[in-house]
Amino acid sequence: MPLLYVTDLAYPARGRRYGDEDVFLSSRLREHFELALCHPLDARALMPGFDAVVVRNSGPVLHYRREYEAFRAAALATGTRVYNPLTGRGDMAGKQYLLDLTEAGHPVIPTIDDPARLGLLPDVPSYVVKPRQGADSIGLTFTADPSAAPAGMLIQPRVDFAYEVSFYFVDDAFQYALYAPDPARRWELAPYEPSAADLAFARGFVDWNTLDHGVQRVDACRAATGELLLVELEDLNPYLSLDLVPAAVQDRFVNALAQSLRSFLAA
Repeated sequence: MPLLYVTDLAYPARGRRYGDEDVFLSSRLREHFELALCHPLDARALMPGFDAVVVRNSGPVLHYRREYEAFRAAALATGTRVYNPLTGRGDMAGKQYLLDLTEAGHPVIPTIDDPARLGLLPDVPSYVVKPRQGADSIGLTFTADPSAAPAGMLIQPRVDFAYEVSFYFVDDAFQYALYAPDPARRWELAPYEPSAADLAFARGFVDWNTLDHGVQRVDACRAATGELLLVELEDLNPYLSLDLVPAAVQDRFVNALAQSLRSFLAA
């Protein structure tokens, strides 16, 4: 079963090494599948020769929005299998989920898209304004007065938090968690042992996303009052920080991913 593995090995991600992670992960998946790597801009042309397309560290879609939409449209039109499946409701579909989850009362940083609704947010000294289709903090700004935020931007209170923590899943199975003890150093991560309540929090968003197969990263922050709040639900191409977990955890993750891909291809 030949797979087309989509990655931008040269993308200059801040604090992360996309290329190193995908060299490692693709080399391990090659033990289970026939595999070829390609740049995201080549995926649409190359995908007819493969049983499925695996999208990994392909970089922010903002940098190639038109080509990505053409790839999606072609995959849907031809029935090409794409992993993660293109039905994700998280970052794969933009930031609308932050509005939907806020409206539904989920534990998420409260989010609005209209300055006229500022009364629905806590009164705080500073607010975050970011693009609805944003990624990798591109276009994110802080302001004390978000009333003049341009149309199409999301507005959130700037939350005072103790740390950020990420939970990593394959399908609906939890794999590991990492956290950034220093809020100013997002990608300086350390192992994190989640409590049962932490896992229930993270699993709630994986369940909400309703993806039968795929790799997801649930990013959260520990608010000053103690509760976890969702920051992002990464379901398009989440970086996995595999170099920061022990070899046994890496092995378990690779095996879970290989089994997920087999199940996905057989469905």
